Amino acid sequence: MTARRWSELVYATVRLIPRGRVATYGQIATLLGRPRGAREVGWALRGCSDARVPCHRVVDRNGRLAPRFTAQGARLRAEAVPFLRGRVVVAEVVWRPTGHSLRAIGRSADAVG
Repeated sequence: MTARRWSELVYATVRLIPRGRVATYGQIATLLGRPRGAREVGWALRGCSDARVPCHRVVDRNGRLAPRFTAQGARLRAEAVPFLRGRVVVAEVVWRPTGHSLRAIGRSADAVG
């Protein structure tokens, strides 16, 4: 798979994350069939210039924000995402994709479960 195709898949997946929810880099990678590809997800999002992709909804597994994405915290707070000691409370707002969402990116619950 080319880097461009990977990025397009990452963007399509991130577009599915609803307002007020977050996903982790690792979660996105796993959904796309690369369970050890969290960094690749981060690299793809760092290069994203499409305003339709809500990159701010992707955080690390501990709820930490991207260090170079200065507006991320404000955007998440505007969506009422809870924070505790400067980190997103991931357990409260983690996105759980539905079968419909998984089909939209060409995956099945069996493939990611």
